[in-house]
Amino acid sequence: MFEELALASLKATSSQLNTMLTTLGRRRSAAPAIRRIVGRYLDGNDAEGAHPAASMVEAMAPKPSTYYSTKPRTSSSTATTATTTTIATSFSQKLDAGPTFSDFLPSPTTPYAVYAPPPKERTRKPDWLKRQMPGGENYTRIKSKLRELNLSTVCEEARCPNIGECWGGGEGHTATATIMLMGDTCTRGCRFCAVKTSNAPPPLDPNEPENTANAIAEWGIEYVVLTSVDRDDIEDFGAGHIAKTIGLLKNRTNGTLLVEALVPDFQGRKDCVQEVVDAGLDVFAHNIETVERLQGAVRDRRANWTQSMKVLRMAKEIAKERGRDKLLTKSSIMLGCGETPDEVVATMKALRQNGVDVVTLGQYMRPTKRHMKVDAYITPEAFARYEEVAREMGFLYAAAGPNVRSSYRAGELFLKNHINS
Repeated sequence: MFEELALASLKATSSQLNTMLTTLGRRRSAAPAIRRIVGRYLDGNDAEGAHPAASMVEAMAPKPSTYYSTKPRTSSSTATTATTTTIATSFSQKLDAGPTFSDFLPSPTTPYAVYAPPPKERTRKPDWLKRQMPGGENYTRIKSKLRELNLSTVCEEARCPNIGECWGGGEGHTATATIMLMGDTCTRGCRFCAVKTSNAPPPLDPNEPENTANAIAEWGIEYVVLTSVDRDDIEDFGAGHIAKTIGLLKNRTNGTLLVEALVPDFQGRKDCVQEVVDAGLDVFAHNIETVERLQGAVRDRRANWTQSMKVLRMAKEIAKERGRDKLLTKSSIMLGCGETPDEVVATMKALRQNGVDVVTLGQYMRPTKRHMKVDAYITPEAFARYEEVAREMGFLYAAAGPNVRSSYRAGELFLKNHINS
């Protein structure tokens, strides 16, 4: 976005340029180097005749690749100097020496994002955010069965853009729906989430685990995703309720159903994480949501970076202690909240260092005018680069795209086959 504005400013009049740069300089997502360039220009401190556009393009240019570090080596036979790749001695060092986002940008003018106008500006969203109306035989069958079994899905509640693709199934993945547990009211108030909030939600339905297990077993699917609201008003934060549902699902299907659970952080309590892991799920998911710098601005004050990373790490450690090495851990990152590419890459590195196997990255979309505004619309090309970066880091599976959500194509055959192998 910044390089596009910089190039556009070459044709702008003086007054148009001042307005453009003033707006750009105030954006929190603007790199510090760009803000300094803008400030110098507006203050009249640039060299005579200097135009800030060229400086901004230079500031946005990707840095040279840092994937390999080299040092000179002298050959014993020829006594000539050569270079050799320094081999990382630990997993963390390998990640630190890994690719940065800029390594995957083919040129300085590759667009990273486009401007997200404020709500009062009636501007069309980018074309890449448009989705086809859901339909098809699988979609119709699943929707009908959900109504018959009286099950609620986050797919419908959150108006997920991928509902047709996930429910419809297709080549490479099975039809999947995400079932919501513990009601529709959350005790937290994250600025991006449309779920209702209350300090005193209705009590849990004690029959929900049994009813959900019976209904899903009757449904006859191969892969199910369970998610829930946060329930800080309950002693165990709902861990027992989730664990009971998982256990009953496994029992009703003789262990053939693969279960993924997108769980709360349980305020970092190890006994709660352990109860869910011991229930026998196949994928333990918990979302980090955003980069470390923006945690306080995006998430509820009771959620934080350290606590979420701790929960993901504990789940993996507990599974290994139980001899359940096949348990996968998973997390998701929203883009377009004001983060920088380097911060996104750093977040993915941190997830890998905490044992996370699967990562998804998607575009944040504002649910209502009361919620946090969108900072920028990240381009499909940028998402494709992030997916490449994730694979280079060693994630078992990664999905990145404007319409990707945390449970996107959760029944991917690659994951299903990996779990069953």
